[in-house]
Amino acid sequence: MNEVLKAIQDRRSTRGFNDVQLTEAQLRALIDAALASPTARNTQMWHFSVVQDKQLLDQFSRDAAELMAATMPAGSRGRFEDKDFHLFYHAPTVIFISRPQECSNRFVEVDCGIACENIALAAQSMGLGSVIVGMAMDLFLSERGEHYKRAFGFPEGYGFSIAIVVGNNTVTKEAHPIGEGKVNIVR
Repeated sequence: MNEVLKAIQDRRSTRGFNDVQLTEAQLRALIDAALASPTARNTQMWHFSVVQDKQLLDQFSRDAAELMAATMPAGSRGRFEDKDFHLFYHAPTVIFISRPQECSNRFVEVDCGIACENIALAAQSMGLGSVIVGMAMDLFLSERGEHYKRAFGFPEGYGFSIAIVVGNNTVTKEAHPIGEGKVNIVR
């Protein structure tokens, strides 16, 4: 099996990381992979905010947990009330992908997702773990959202699209079973 297909088949969402920070070479490779992603009409309407400030990530996680615990139905907020909850699983690096809030490119979210997947596959190929986190959206849409957009260096007028957590994983898991009937070939 070639290396790309192997990375696709072997990649799992990692939910446990040590605190060893990525090297500059690893970080550059991840960003290069993101920037090499295709976009609709080559618009490149995205921005990558690499956050490695542990205190800032911890505060974001606490604020997100507080928001979720306050807004979710009583029976589904348990993990957000858990003192050990961390939205980013204590990983040392989170890459937030943002895009213009007002734009004519109706494919901008797809483009951000493609870049996110490129980062995930590049991380896998380097022996790093990753997990894609969309749940950060709720905090960005709250009254604290503007604070974090500024703290993370989002360009003016940009909003959160998706985030990916990257680091040295400390846990592994089996692949999810693939559901039946997910492919149709028309010839």
